[in-house]
Parts: sequence; C-alpha cells; structure tokens
Amino acid sequence: MIDDIKKDAAERMGKSVDALGHELAKVRTGRAHPSLLDHISVSYYGNDTPLNQVANVTVDDARTLAITPWEKTMVQPIEKAIMNSDLGLNPNTAGMVIRVPLPPLTEERRKDLIRVVRAEAEQSRVAIRNIRRDANTELKSLVKEKLISEDDERRGQEIIQKLTDQHVKEVDGVLGEKEKDLMSI
Repeated sequence: MIDDIKKDAAERMGKSVDALGHELAKVRTGRAHPSLLDHISVSYYGNDTPLNQVANVTVDDARTLAITPWEKTMVQPIEKAIMNSDLGLNPNTAGMVIRVPLPPLTEERRKDLIRVVRAEAEQSRVAIRNIRRDANTELKSLVKEKLISEDDERRGQEIIQKLTDQHVKEVDGVLGEKEKDLMSI
C-alpha cells in the first residue's frame, strides 16, 4: 500500500517537473526555436488548431523562424495569430513563406523573463508540495482504517519527503539552467 502511494506520488511529481520543462521551453532565450510557437492556435475551418498542425515551422537562422503553411489560404490567419500572441513578434510574409525575426533581448527584458521563469518554478514546487500533502493524507487515512501501523506511516512520510526533496531539487536544476540560458548573450 505504501509502495502504491509512493509510486503514484513519484509519478505525479515527475509530471510536474516535465510540465515545468515544457513551460520554460516557451520562454524565449534569444535563439530561434520552433517550440516558441507551440502554444499558438490558428482558426482552421472554424476550429482552433495548433500552428504546427497547419504549417511547417523551421529555423531559418539563429534569429529567424520560417513558417510554411500547407494551404495558401492559411497565410493570413497564421500571420494574424502570431501578431496577436503574447510573444511580441512581427511576422513578414513573402508569398507562401512567413518569416518571423526574433528581436535581440534587452537587459530589462531578460530580467523580466527571469522573473517569469522563477514564478513558473515556484508553481512547480507548490504542485510538488501539494502532491506530498495528498500522499501524507492517504497515509493518515490508512492508519485510521488500521491498515498500516503508525511506524509504517512515519516511514512512508519520510519516503515521501525524500521524493519531494529530490523533485524540488530537479526543479531548481531546470530553473538554474534556464536562468543561465537567459543571461547568456
């Protein structure tokens, strides 16, 4: 029973760390990367469809993304979706290819992005702590139902705490890597 709780908690904590990695991938570091546009949706025949399902997104050079829609009618909606996104990018259209130049990051913008990244990391830490709380609650309910002893509960809580510490350390590692990436020019 304790192993099941531990396994479930470890799995959920791992997912929290993975989710942080995906969120941080969206924060741009000055280099062009196709994942920057992953969260942009385009109206495609009345449905909101992810950009990467209606066009090919590639890296033109270090600071430019090239988007090639699969249908000519999608050029305008894609351009509009990029302009309306929270990324602050201005796409240039040349026939069927949309080029998105990424402006260099200013020092002030880098600091803003670091603030955003730290807030994301803190949300992941809170999620991990909530998972720890849920696991400890499950252990307490097992003691109440007399399915495990109080000693087993204490050991289970220690195991869950070690898992929590390990995953919080992973979050800190991911955060440190992203901060270093943001501050490098």
